[in-house]
Amino acid sequence: MRACKRGITKRWKGLAALFILTASVMIGGSRVQAAGRPVSISSCQISGENVSCTLKAGSVPSGDDGKYYIYANEVYQDGPVGTVVATVDAGSSVTATFPLNYNTADSNLSRKFLVAVKRDGQMVQVSDEHYITNPEANAAFTTGRMHRGIKGLLPEVSAIATGELKDLGIQQVVYNLYLDEVCAAPGDSGTVSFDYNGRTYYFSNGRMTHYDQMVKGFNEQGIQVTMVILNRGGTEGSQDLVHPLAREGEECPSYALNVEEEEGVEHLKAVGAFLGQRYSGATGNGQIDNWIVGNEVNARTSWWYMDSTSLDVNVNAYVKAFRIVYNEMKAMNANVQIYNSIDQEWGRKSNPGSFLAKEYLDQFNYYINREGNIDWGLSYHPYNSPLYDPYAWNGPAVWVKQNVSTPYITMQNIDVLIDYMHQPKFLSPTGEVRSISLAEVGYTSYFGDDKQEASVAYGYLKAATLPDVDAFMLFRLKDDAHEMESKLNLGITNLDGSHKPAYDIYKSLGTADEGVAKARASEIIGMDIDEMISENIVWTRGGDGVVQ
Repeated sequence: MRACKRGITKRWKGLAALFILTASVMIGGSRVQAAGRPVSISSCQISGENVSCTLKAGSVPSGDDGKYYIYANEVYQDGPVGTVVATVDAGSSVTATFPLNYNTADSNLSRKFLVAVKRDGQMVQVSDEHYITNPEANAAFTTGRMHRGIKGLLPEVSAIATGELKDLGIQQVVYNLYLDEVCAAPGDSGTVSFDYNGRTYYFSNGRMTHYDQMVKGFNEQGIQVTMVILNRGGTEGSQDLVHPLAREGEECPSYALNVEEEEGVEHLKAVGAFLGQRYSGATGNGQIDNWIVGNEVNARTSWWYMDSTSLDVNVNAYVKAFRIVYNEMKAMNANVQIYNSIDQEWGRKSNPGSFLAKEYLDQFNYYINREGNIDWGLSYHPYNSPLYDPYAWNGPAVWVKQNVSTPYITMQNIDVLIDYMHQPKFLSPTGEVRSISLAEVGYTSYFGDDKQEASVAYGYLKAATLPDVDAFMLFRLKDDAHEMESKLNLGITNLDGSHKPAYDIYKSLGTADEGVAKARASEIIGMDIDEMISENIVWTRGGDGVVQ
């Protein structure tokens, strides 16, 4: 993965420091520390055209007038500085109701709410922030999802026409959507306009038509679509979507989304609403059931770039962007699923610029629970370690362990992740284990086609035994010449399009011919693959995993 070296400006050093301060506000030029926050917002829910927030207090905080003031802040505002949307009598159990104002300049859909009291003439925050947690209550569309099974692939678009997706029996695909390609600037030619929250936004008609045709092509073959939102910036129509801490230095594959400035935040809201509506399956443009916000976002210097080494700063920014996309999309299509994305580096960093996947996931979940639990999904990439290791069933003992302190989580010890997500603190608002999408996993043929065959079978068959796993996305259909330079011959077809043996074994999996695939994999492994998976037999080998 590419690392990005970027220089932080003096201005944004100050901003990064400000992010780290907690429970404090500026009043009259001096900082007033909050002496605890006695009021909790237990819920904020859409009810008809209004928002209803339930406030609880074990000890009612004192104030000049005995009132609670409910503020609606944009995600970049902290403290009682936004708009007062309701005033109610202070009490131990209070409900505050105010207009949703959907699709207006005063929309509260993606704002965060807090409670303040007036003390000595100044507003003092007395609660943590809370977001709306049921945006789907506003949705115009409730489109039936296209889920038929977990068998997935990162395809070539040409595979729609060649018939390879149908031949393989693919049930899901994952693809990337680049905001710099689809977002246009006012005055650009060939655009589609979208009026939202009192402003007009523009999208490239050419690129949107390309995605429309592709998505409809997948749908026509009965394939569910997952789309990854990536933010490369670099165009006039997308520059305001790049986080201020990610604007200087070398080119990177994807940058953090802008949640610190009004223009970027409002643009991001419109992007979420536009995409949620367009691909709801009800507008003639195709249906996207699943959206992943960013790619491997714990890999800061590669895929969610910010010039800050603070875990809290990075996760806080990501959660804000995630909230916006989640609320805006689900307020269009109630049944769309929104996922975060982390890589397999659970307890060990191969890149010092990254964060551990486990600590990132923990911090993400902390903020979600603190500010209002929602039905987010987990997109996980259980690659082998090292990435070019050809043995999905026999990883290096130093890297693959059967406990939560494991350096990496691969398909071999994926049950560690599953068990971790069963903890009460990770459950959805309805008490269910979250949807887990193994949205990217691949195996190299560099060290032999037979090893790739057995690895593909092992990975898919293990995923198929896990009821919490909703997708197994094989990366990729065709080899990539650049990746091959690092021994990552991950395609199940060669560069010339010819099929590798792994193509045929993947084709058989999940069908009446699966027994043939299992027999072949068992022969290569040297043990019955059904027994290995059902008994959770884990083979590991010594050394550092380097294959000669």
